[in-house]
Amino acid sequence: MKYCPFCKKPIEQYWTYCRNCNKPLITNLDNELNIRDSHDEASFYTNDFEEDYYDINILDDEVVERELNELEDQLAECERLGKNMGDLLLKKASLFYKKRDFPNALKNLELALENFLDEKEFLNTVICHNELGLIHEETGFFDQAIYHFDRALIILEDIEDNQKKVQVLNNLGNVYYLINDLKSSYKYYQKALILTEKENLELDAIKTSSNLVEILISLKDYDRVTKILKNNLEFFTKTNDVYGVIQTRIKYGKLYYYLGDEYYDQSYQSFTKVLELVDTIKNQISIFIKKKLEWESFLYLGKLHLLWDNDSEAEHYLLNSLEAIRTFGIRENIKEGVVLKTIAKFYSLKGEDNKAIDYYSYSTEIYQKFGDKLKIAEMKFEVAKIFQNYIQNEQKAIQYYVEALEIFESLNNLEKLAEIRNNLGDIYVSKELFDLALNNFIMAKKFYAELEDEYNKNLILGKINSLKETEPNSLSP
Repeated sequence: MKYCPFCKKPIEQYWTYCRNCNKPLITNLDNELNIRDSHDEASFYTNDFEEDYYDINILDDEVVERELNELEDQLAECERLGKNMGDLLLKKASLFYKKRDFPNALKNLELALENFLDEKEFLNTVICHNELGLIHEETGFFDQAIYHFDRALIILEDIEDNQKKVQVLNNLGNVYYLINDLKSSYKYYQKALILTEKENLELDAIKTSSNLVEILISLKDYDRVTKILKNNLEFFTKTNDVYGVIQTRIKYGKLYYYLGDEYYDQSYQSFTKVLELVDTIKNQISIFIKKKLEWESFLYLGKLHLLWDNDSEAEHYLLNSLEAIRTFGIRENIKEGVVLKTIAKFYSLKGEDNKAIDYYSYSTEIYQKFGDKLKIAEMKFEVAKIFQNYIQNEQKAIQYYVEALEIFESLNNLEKLAEIRNNLGDIYVSKELFDLALNNFIMAKKFYAELEDEYNKNLILGKINSLKETEPNSLSP
């Protein structure tokens, strides 16, 4: 029987919070795998631990240091006697993780993994691979995360632990979502969902379908999203799971937002309700948990006010979202890039061009740390448009367009390549560099033809013909 560390009453293994005192429960690396639930837009970038609610008091507790010292003594004794140290190293990694000391957590997990491999303790080997994957994911080393999740999955195939297999499949789905590989992410979530149905794992099915919602919103499969969210809300309400209710209402808010202007009021109501629910439990949770539960609601409320031209409210919510992420992020967080990008767009629409450029630059720095080439290119593209259309610094506009162009070429993003070539053509026309303008318009026309965009192809063709008529002697035939 497990007991709540706060109120000492009996709890179930699968609970993410104590249903007696409403306190969040800490995941123990000794006997559980972490499973994440993603909560970000398309690059939604973003994944929260469902079972990793670290209270401030626990992070600063002297007990953690005392336990680490005791473990050092036990490890020294095991080494002296030649005993296996895997379990102790796993506990040590768990303590470092609670302190958010990722380098030492990784070091001890890798040592534990070596011990478990030597002893052929396969379940503990799976736990080490999974936890290594989660840490690498959180620190932006996505290829390493995928490697460790894959290794965990291979072992689970052999030992036939389907519940943990579901958890690892979810983690793979989450990390592929972070790198914007929606096809692979969908594949792993679907595999997990099929397995939960086969094994009759109701709670895991709910968690998996909740993760899948993010992909389905990106794919605009709104009917399926609606069915999933209705089922999940009923489940979490029936089980009195406040965290599940909050997360489901966040997803409802996002669904209504992407459904368009007819649903904006419902989106607003959903996110407002989330903040009200969080407020009801604020005295029972740490500031870290509170901010984790609030940041997306602040972000989307800011976006909604931005659409409604309520500038002061938009700025208020967007800055609150940024503050929330910086509170729980500990270090650079991919979610911060999402919010910074939205704030940049806000200042751009207000005509505060220099502020907009600053925030696009801040956002670019975050995406560079996580290696998101698409987002980096998008930020450079937005900055280039500001220099071209508002500040009217053509040289700077060309610089940022060319930098974005190189990245979009590597990604084979024809739509952006066409748009940039068209914009560069316009700039070169204004500078009376007609040969350069013509070359860029020809490239833009080629890309629009590949996209089968007849409307824009014909617009570019008009520019090409106009140039040839205006400067027939200076242009190539």
